[in-house]
Amino acid sequence: MPPRLKRQRSKTPEAGSSDESEDLSDQAEDETEDDELLTSPAKGKGKAQASSNIIVQTSFDAYFSYTASRAQTSSNVFSNLVLPLSAEEYNEAIASAKPRLRTPQAAITTPAIRNNLFSRFIIELEEGFNILCYGYGSKRQLLNQFATDFCSKKGHVVIANGFQPDFTIKDLLNQLENIRGIVDLELSSSTPEQQAQRISRFFSSLPSNTKRPPHLYIIIHNIDSATLRPPRAKSILSLLALNPNIHIIASIDHINAPLIWSSSESSTRKPYTLPFTDFKARSASESTESSTPSRGFAWLYHDLTTLSSYDFELSYIDRTSLTSAHGGGPRKKADFASTLPSTLNPSATLPGGGITNMSETAALHILASVTQKAQKLFMLLGKRQLDAIEELGGGGGGTSANVDLQATAIGYDALFNLARADFVATNDTALRALLGEFRDHGLIVSAQGTSGSGGEALWIPLRKERLASVLQNLQGQVS
Repeated sequence: MPPRLKRQRSKTPEAGSSDESEDLSDQAEDETEDDELLTSPAKGKGKAQASSNIIVQTSFDAYFSYTASRAQTSSNVFSNLVLPLSAEEYNEAIASAKPRLRTPQAAITTPAIRNNLFSRFIIELEEGFNILCYGYGSKRQLLNQFATDFCSKKGHVVIANGFQPDFTIKDLLNQLENIRGIVDLELSSSTPEQQAQRISRFFSSLPSNTKRPPHLYIIIHNIDSATLRPPRAKSILSLLALNPNIHIIASIDHINAPLIWSSSESSTRKPYTLPFTDFKARSASESTESSTPSRGFAWLYHDLTTLSSYDFELSYIDRTSLTSAHGGGPRKKADFASTLPSTLNPSATLPGGGITNMSETAALHILASVTQKAQKLFMLLGKRQLDAIEELGGGGGGTSANVDLQATAIGYDALFNLARADFVATNDTALRALLGEFRDHGLIVSAQGTSGSGGEALWIPLRKERLASVLQNLQGQVS
């Protein structure tokens, strides 16, 4: 019995040690599996989701898992699927929808308040101030009404649409020189500075057949536009604004627009003006003073909140292009692809497959200013493009809006053969000269061919209906 007891005692600890070793091995395997789940990087979304089901991720783990995943973007851009609307089409759509919409009306648009405000404007202008209007909503219609009802009865009126992308200070000066008598004064050079000085001299002098000097009222919509911000444009406007007989009524929409002018430019007052009976005495006193003209703006701010939509101001922007929405930072050239000629940035793709905001009226104006050979070249390219649109499915059912115009482009060599066969251009130099007239105005755009042969592809950025109407009008002029 004792030996048997010994054997039982010897077996008992061995069995217990084996059980403990098995438990330790199982625990070690579990720990290694947990370590692998915690330390092994996820090689795919499936593993990441599987691990997230087992382990609760912290905020740090969730952040790094999100940033490590590939960003998913779609190539179906809205501006490539929907053609942009022209100004006429947009206005027609808005006009048809207005009866169903209830737009808020500002109190300033009521006739009684509006007339009182306009009378106050006239008094402040006569006192030597210039008016700068700010506030939410389009102020174009209200200021145009002020120019028609009040300013036109007191002198000359010129309205400048500064919101147009191609507007320049030179355009304003040229329009001012259409006033009778200005071009009769001597002009040493045709620079904008000399033009502004001549206009200022004209409205500072007393005509021989009148007892009072002429007055000029300049209405500038969006004086804070990019074309009127440069120092040269500001200098010219400040010369006109400080003339006692030139009155500027301008509007701004940018929140930081007052920073365009310094405090001295905004607060500089016009020279004191004597009554009209003493105008000759004032002219004599001014002749003895310094010949350097004073500059400034003499702004007087007015809140002109109208709550009106900016339909007309935004009619030059491609509404189907996301690049037209600007957040206030520095613009890129691609942001202007829908409005500027594509030759400024040939490598950029125009929104809507090469569609620009070229209207039918603008195209006819351009064609009226080119030679007859250039008109024939345009007709050749236009007829060829209409045939290509028909072949691509734009022949009926209103499906022409879905046709990518760049797909209807013709190669330069093929266009040269057509032009030479029709005796429009007999050599490469003549053809490029004719095309240059249209490229400068954005009426013909080009891009490098994507086929293996490469080459230059040309097309007209007008949809089928507009292009057919332009060709019909042009056919009557040529014939």
